[in-house]
Amino acid sequence: MLRMSTAFLRTLRDNPADAEVASHQLLVRAGYIRRAAPGIYTWLPLGLKVLRKVEQIVREEMDAAGSQELLFPGLLPREPYEATDRWAEYGDNLFRLQDRKGADMLLAPTHEEMFTLAVKDLCSSYKDLPLSLYQIQHKYRDELRPRAGLLRVREFVMKDAYSFDIDDEGLHRSYAQMREAYKRVFERLGLEVVIAKADAGAMGGSQSEEFLHPTEIGEDTLVMSDGGYAANVEAVTTVAPEPLTAEQIAELPAARTARTPGASTIASLVDHLNEAQPREDGRAWEKSDTLKALAYITIDADGAEEPLLVMIPGDREADEKRLEVALAPREFRPFTEDDFTRHPQFAKGYIGPVGFGLDTDAGANGIRVLVDPRVQAGTVWVAGANSADEHTIGLVAGRDFQADGFIEAAEVRDGDQAPDGSGPLRLTRGMEMGHIFELGRKYAEALDLQVLDQNGKQKTVTMGSYGIGVTRAVAAIAEKHHDEKGLAWPRSIAPMDVHVLATGKGTEVFEKAEEIVAALEAEGLDVLFDDRPKVSPGVKFKDSELLGIPTSVVIGRSLADGVVEVRDRASGSIDEVSPDEVVARVLQQVREG
Repeated sequence: MLRMSTAFLRTLRDNPADAEVASHQLLVRAGYIRRAAPGIYTWLPLGLKVLRKVEQIVREEMDAAGSQELLFPGLLPREPYEATDRWAEYGDNLFRLQDRKGADMLLAPTHEEMFTLAVKDLCSSYKDLPLSLYQIQHKYRDELRPRAGLLRVREFVMKDAYSFDIDDEGLHRSYAQMREAYKRVFERLGLEVVIAKADAGAMGGSQSEEFLHPTEIGEDTLVMSDGGYAANVEAVTTVAPEPLTAEQIAELPAARTARTPGASTIASLVDHLNEAQPREDGRAWEKSDTLKALAYITIDADGAEEPLLVMIPGDREADEKRLEVALAPREFRPFTEDDFTRHPQFAKGYIGPVGFGLDTDAGANGIRVLVDPRVQAGTVWVAGANSADEHTIGLVAGRDFQADGFIEAAEVRDGDQAPDGSGPLRLTRGMEMGHIFELGRKYAEALDLQVLDQNGKQKTVTMGSYGIGVTRAVAAIAEKHHDEKGLAWPRSIAPMDVHVLATGKGTEVFEKAEEIVAALEAEGLDVLFDDRPKVSPGVKFKDSELLGIPTSVVIGRSLADGVVEVRDRASGSIDEVSPDEVVARVLQQVREG
């Protein structure tokens, strides 16, 4: 048995100063984790038991899906990541170091390269496929701002699995099989998830889906419709109007330049237009009639900088996450005053798309301009005239200016239409619990993973990638299962089955508690025994509620009346039973979950 008198466990009455969310506060206060450094945590004995329970559920479902477990090192050489360009693409998020001989090494943020090379070493024929491998391993990412305890950290435990197939048809089957396994994992963990379309990001590949747990503290924006559409906000595509034909565009009035003194913001521009330039159709000018100019500097992996002009409807704000995905792997930053000085063609507050673009033959200045998908050919706008205190009214896309492409950079809002036609969108917060990808051949091609096909010819293997954040799952479950008193673990991942509290002063209380603990252990239950002799009942009760073990048994003053309490942490119910009935009642609670 685990005795609290000797357990490596200290509970805290106050929340740690750096704890922002409930899971962080309670896991530290209950003695499950301790901060070692920003974004780095020590797992204490009870916390490690919870972590291992989550790992085991994941492991059982991966095994059931036919995946085989292995384990790679966390310290890896540079060369494989150089071959896939990710040594540079990961940027500052990668922990880089050198050994004593000066060889470049890294702490693995993820292991695609190692899985690929392992299969390359051991598989040579289509007969070796399909194959699925997984590991549960520590990962390392140098987060700029670690926060929220286990939710955004620099060291974390992740389950990553990879499938290897001879063709795309096989990849689709492997992907579908793993998708079902993930559903079972999160069902067993008691976590509601929404399967949402996602952007593949730095991982690459085609189809990608995230398993998002709806929660107010989630860092992802989950976008859904009543008709069944679900996506991470970065993956939402804009429903754009149909472009006009050349004949239709030719019938539109010519654009004109108007003086707009002091109208350097969208709000001030609309006010000025309504006062000094009223519309001929009688309706008021709105922000949605204007184009907002966003000037950025993009930076490639070698540090080379280029200016970029992005144009979005004036009633929208830019979404930096969507912009980050759209511009990846290049990084970006907004223009500074120095940038405006170096690039005088950007008339701050009065920038418009005319004259920008890469088509120098058409008179553009060689600076790339990307526009929102709503800016289709024939749409009419008010935009800056690239001259102080002037705007152009009636600017027609496709006639008066040509963009170099479209970009999904504008915010998605409640009420926008779903791209699949399933109705208006609504936005909520979500926490990413898992992510699955149809990687395709990106890593296999970079690392030359080929096998002989049925015709004896070399063929590049196609891959899938499937990740679950194990430490993040612990935090998500703690966020969901707690109250004002403390944690309330689901039985499937609780560190112990039963918490037995001896709350009386007489020796007979402790002797009876020892007897009950032994009987519970004989039934195969894991028991935490609060046998501390000089601790008040009130402190023991508070610790029990904070620790959150599903069932507790209290042996105290009522023992003299032949009564022992069996408490359910989740419901708060208290059953008074005789000492002889305790084991049966506890076993009943355990069986009922």
